[in-house]
Amino acid sequence: MSEYPSSIFNDTSPGWTDAGGNSQLMDVNQAYAPSVGHQVWLMISGVLIMPIIPGIGLFYAGEARRKSAMSILWQSMAILGIIPFQWFFWGYSLTYAADASPFIGTLTNFGLRNVIAVPNGYIPEILFSFFQCMFCIETIVIMIGGAFERCRLLPSMVYAFCWATIVYCPVACWTWNSNGWLFKLGALDFAGGGPVHIASGVGALAFSLVLGKRIEDKGEGKMPEYDPHSPVLIYIGTIFIWMGWFGFNGGSTLNATIRTGYVLVNTNLAAATGIMGWNALEYILYKGRFSVAGSCRGVMVGLVAITPAAGYVPVYFAAVIGFVSAIIVRGVDNWFNRVVGIDEGLMVFKNHAIGGTCGALMTGLFAANWVAALDGSSSASGWVDHHYIQLGYQLAEVSAIIGYTFVMSVVLLYLINYIPGLKFRSEEHEEREGLDLHYLYNEGVGDHELFMMLKEAGFFEALAIKGRELLTQSVGSISEADVETEKKIA
Repeated sequence: MSEYPSSIFNDTSPGWTDAGGNSQLMDVNQAYAPSVGHQVWLMISGVLIMPIIPGIGLFYAGEARRKSAMSILWQSMAILGIIPFQWFFWGYSLTYAADASPFIGTLTNFGLRNVIAVPNGYIPEILFSFFQCMFCIETIVIMIGGAFERCRLLPSMVYAFCWATIVYCPVACWTWNSNGWLFKLGALDFAGGGPVHIASGVGALAFSLVLGKRIEDKGEGKMPEYDPHSPVLIYIGTIFIWMGWFGFNGGSTLNATIRTGYVLVNTNLAAATGIMGWNALEYILYKGRFSVAGSCRGVMVGLVAITPAAGYVPVYFAAVIGFVSAIIVRGVDNWFNRVVGIDEGLMVFKNHAIGGTCGALMTGLFAANWVAALDGSSSASGWVDHHYIQLGYQLAEVSAIIGYTFVMSVVLLYLINYIPGLKFRSEEHEEREGLDLHYLYNEGVGDHELFMMLKEAGFFEALAIKGRELLTQSVGSISEADVETEKKIA
């Protein structure tokens, strides 16, 4: 096992500064030479996460209707512009500043000041910052799905920046900063069951609640229910997501050790059993039939559920986590929207908040210390190791994140909604005709764009008139034939 850079290159070394060493006086790479493999893996992992963001955009676009699908893709791309800036500006500092309080970081590293070569385990801080930035981006892309088909685009991006600052950064600080209160409590969250999935799912639920139901079903007392417009887009998005998750979970060891390989296996296995669990229940519900979209949702739930547990549980429990979580989420899906009365049609809350909660709680049950110790230094135990209090710590994490996220999301939504020009809800005619037509410049998902062009040209009105004429002629011909038949009979 290579030495930590901090044990080679420490605060008493000549020329050492808060920036991790003065590169004009020394070779700051010297300390990392024995552990360069860990750096390479983290670089690869950070880049691997990238496909998750467009993957989620494609997944959501396929789940939505054609008329607003392209707007979802725009949001995923716009978030890729906004959140890296937020992370550079103050997001990283509010989350990971070394002098953070138990609840929120400081502005010590504002603008990534002095975030250069200070060791974080085997890797320099600048690489750690890049890797964690991808987590923040993914969280916001997931959360924004709660507003689909009825939210104006500009206000949604203002909300994304503010939500990352006021919700994600504090929750991630609680969980992963060594000063955070959940970290000190002993809650286990390997790669983001709480800060990424539970927070994004609850944030999406709050977004849907404040916006209200989509306009098409107002006054009917029914919850909007539509089939996905493109299972193909969902399938493609799922492949991107599954591939990216190997970087998401695999890089969260922050090293390239046997534990990392174990995490990759756990991640893959839970996704696989997630498909099995979802398909098993749908086979019963659909009376012997399956669905492509359902299989993809099973992948998503399996990946979400294993995220907090991947570096802590044996492989056989990873299989259980994926299967059971998919069964629970699919079982909830049939009645949740109708019972709760919130139009959360992209299943963000169900897939991520409920799936993440399942994973967090089962981490408390199945975490085995020998798995965590595969990297040579970590330690984590759950019920299988007779550490029964761990489930209580996991419940504390889940409860705190759900409560804080929901309250702060609702408050933030109402505050932004009252700012002139930032009203969230689109106009009725915009929702009916589709957000793509009104908020994007000459863009839309192909066939819907053709439909709108033909509609504006009066094609369908002319077709209806012609159809009525043909129907009248046909009815007249039938009547004349009946008269002739009656004459012959007589």
